Amino acid sequence: MKLIWYGHACFELRSSAGSVVFDPYRPGSVPGLSLPELNADVVICSHGHSDHNCSEAVKLSGREPEFKVTQIPVFHDDQCGKLRGKNLCSIVEADGLRVAHLGDLGHPLSGDELSRFGRLDLLMIPVGGVYTIDAVQAKELIDALKPRIAVPMHYRCASSGIRSIAPVEDFLRLWPAEDVRLLHSSEYDMESRENAKIIVFSI
Repeated sequence: MKLIWYGHACFELRSSAGSVVFDPYRPGSVPGLSLPELNADVVICSHGHSDHNCSEAVKLSGREPEFKVTQIPVFHDDQCGKLRGKNLCSIVEADGLRVAHLGDLGHPLSGDELSRFGRLDLLMIPVGGVYTIDAVQAKELIDALKPRIAVPMHYRCASSGIRSIAPVEDFLRLWPAEDVRLLHSSEYDMESRENAKIIVFSI
C-alpha cells in the first residue's frame, strides 16, 4: 500500500484492493498548490468547501474497488456545525491495513466517536487550527486513537498553504524528536516498518 500527498489535505491511497483520492482541492483554493492529473477508482471529499471538494479533478477508472470504507459524521467546528457545517471522517480498510482521513475535523471527538475508529495503522489528521483542530488538540486525539503512524495535514508550508493557519512545526514541537520522521518525498510505502510515530511528507 502506498500513500501519496499532493499538499493540504489531498492524498492518494493505492492498494491491491483499489485506489482512492481524498479531498482534492479546486484550482486557486490553496495558495501555491495545483493538482496534477489524478486517476483513481474512488474519490472521497470530506465536505463541500473548495479546498477539499474538487471531485472532477480525479478521473475515475470505472472499476469497483474491493476495499471497505466506513465514514463517521462529525463537524467542521466546535459549535455542532453552526459555523462551518458538517465533515466526514473516512476509514479505508485494504491489504490488512486500516487508514483514516479526518478531513476538516473541527472539534474533539466524543467517547462514542473515538470507539468507532478502532485500530488504526495510519491517521491523516489536520493540525493547522483556525478552521480545524489545532496542534495541541491533534496531539490529544492521536494519544486517544493510538494509530501506529500519524500524518499531519492542513497546515501552512513555507511556499504554499492558507496563510492564516499554523505551520507544521507548531505540531512537531509537541513530540520527542525520535518520534518524528521527515520524508524527502511526497510518497510513503506503508508496508515499511517505522519506529517513528509521526511521518511528515514533503512536496
